Amino acid sequence: MRRLTLSALGSLTLSVWVSVCGCQKSSAQSAAKAKLHVELLSKAAATDVDEIRNGLPKGAPLMASVFAPGKTPTEDPAAAREALNSVRSKIQDLRLAKSTFFAITDASGLVLRNDQEQDAMAGKNLFQAFPELRSALGGKYTESRGSLPEAAGVLGRPDAQWVAAMPIAVEGESKGLYVTGWSWSSYAYRLENQLRSEVRSEAGDKGKMPLVYVFVEVADGVYGAPISPDVNARAVRDHAPVSKLQGEAVLTVELEIEGRDFGLAARRVPALGSDVAIAVLRSET
Repeated sequence: MRRLTLSALGSLTLSVWVSVCGCQKSSAQSAAKAKLHVELLSKAAATDVDEIRNGLPKGAPLMASVFAPGKTPTEDPAAAREALNSVRSKIQDLRLAKSTFFAITDASGLVLRNDQEQDAMAGKNLFQAFPELRSALGGKYTESRGSLPEAAGVLGRPDAQWVAAMPIAVEGESKGLYVTGWSWSSYAYRLENQLRSEVRSEAGDKGKMPLVYVFVEVADGVYGAPISPDVNARAVRDHAPVSKLQGEAVLTVELEIEGRDFGLAARRVPALGSDVAIAVLRSET
């Protein structure tokens, strides 16, 4: 009886000691916290898509003035850009939208102007990069994915985009498209900034800031913020979260990257596509 009591006491003492000293492996802590992060960001992404789905159909009719009789947007690109900025400012959802560009095309898909000061997209045909957008000319809101180098958010590595379009109708005829979207790298950067703000707020003035990185996995591509380490993207790609995820389940993995413990969490985001997931890498400091 005495031996059993001492054994039980020893187990209890060990349990208390582990709890007090925080001897749980740091990657396990990171994975548990990354799971909470990815759930937060998945909800944010669904809201981001809803803003576009609600706002773009409201903004398209206001773009009709660009194609008013006697007007040719290509002859006055400055006025077209002004119209893009003006319409966005009038629609609450579009003001809040996380888009990296808004653009006008003609009926052939040719970009006439976007809202950026330096417009690398002008003169490029969106239908070549995003064939599904052509169906928007029939009168319906359309989303698509593809890759247009001039819309990339990062240099020196692959990037691709998510886009949405609404027809711009004049007297019942589709004259062009009102288009918006984001590059995956830029979108990962936006989510990463949101997460770091949340983590900083939780840590307070004296708390230690963990390392956090956000990636978007699209089919077999993994896209991170422009300054995110390539080795981290490879680690996410090696675990291929999208192929392992079902429904709204969250995948968590403990891993090591270049000698440092990380926790990885990933979750599908159906609003962005059935084969799209958001992944968070976290490491305690």
